[in-house]
Amino acid sequence: MLAFYRRLYPFKSIFAWLNHEHIPTKLFTHREFAFTLQGDVYLRYNSFANADELKKQVCTLNPTRFEIGPVYSARPRDKKTVRPAAFSPQLRELVFDIDMTDYDSIRTCCSGADICRRCWGFIAVAVRVLDRALRDQFGYKHLLWVYSGRRGIHLWISDREALELTDEQRRALVGWLTVIQGGKEMHKKVNVRLNSKPLPPSLASAYKMLEPVFHDLVLADQECFAAEKGWEALLHLIPDRDTVEELREKWESRPKRSSEERWQDFENAIASKRNKGKGISPAALIAAKEDIVLQYTYPRLDAEVSKHRNHLLKAPFCVHPKTGRVCVPVDPRTIDKFDPERVPTVAQLLRELDSIALPENGTAGEHHSDWERTSLKPYVDMLDKHVMGLMEETRKMKQKTDLTW
Repeated sequence: MLAFYRRLYPFKSIFAWLNHEHIPTKLFTHREFAFTLQGDVYLRYNSFANADELKKQVCTLNPTRFEIGPVYSARPRDKKTVRPAAFSPQLRELVFDIDMTDYDSIRTCCSGADICRRCWGFIAVAVRVLDRALRDQFGYKHLLWVYSGRRGIHLWISDREALELTDEQRRALVGWLTVIQGGKEMHKKVNVRLNSKPLPPSLASAYKMLEPVFHDLVLADQECFAAEKGWEALLHLIPDRDTVEELREKWESRPKRSSEERWQDFENAIASKRNKGKGISPAALIAAKEDIVLQYTYPRLDAEVSKHRNHLLKAPFCVHPKTGRVCVPVDPRTIDKFDPERVPTVAQLLRELDSIALPENGTAGEHHSDWERTSLKPYVDMLDKHVMGLMEETRKMKQKTDLTW
């Protein structure tokens, strides 16, 4: 790990991303960093004057990973000498965490810590839905998606308005975006409407995006309703007893029906209700159908991560200790093509470095940008491009402030 930190970790890019400027400001100097060392030793409330200081400390400690926290009212390293009332979190990126284990009840290809290209489809659609919602409904521009290194993805929103959100405002925003709620014992996890009224406009828009994904991912790929456990879970979500009994009888007598065929049976049952005009209203079954699509495809958020400014989140480009994969940025526009199994590992990157010829003087010296000569380069470039947008925004804000004088 020490060679990775010394030669490959992009400290300067991380500094620029957190600081929004080239010269250090409180956005960096008052920022908390927490280190996890070998043996699960945890060091909190570290802070640094610049990128070089951060690099020096990381190389000294050689942590298994480090996390980034909020910007405090005083430097975190001075916490013990500052009055408690004068030490509180002031600013923090709005962060989100989507973890694959929250999809264990519906994915069929993997479970637990395992993840593959197929079940990554659930994360991919979650990213597309959440990215659009945050941009269109809240107007955020500076969204950085980062693969967690194993089975999930993190989002950091660096817009000034997001940084300034209070804990109460964060809770309200996350509550607005949360659709899937309830524990394992709860069958129906989507309750977003009164009776069978239409979906709220924001969810109706998401539904249009999710319906084709439901057919491709849930029905065709994952075959979520092929096995009895899967189709029984589907029947629990249908609010009409007659329809449920009719479908159960049919499916028990034809156990080899595919998920697509079972879903077609459900759609046929809705059409039949519409023609007969008896019993439960067709609108209620259509609403149930929409809710099922949402339950199987809408983003499953770890709400607690997003609600508090003082929550710590693993820094981009850290290495996951179990997989060895680097936590790299991901482009939401090409998220469907992203393959977590092809993300560079620390061992791979160090092998790439070893294969590079040494300079003519024959010594390796001190390397700051060796990542440029490895497969890490496109990911650091992605962060640097994101940083350019943040710095341009900061420059415009300063210009505006100068003009008001």
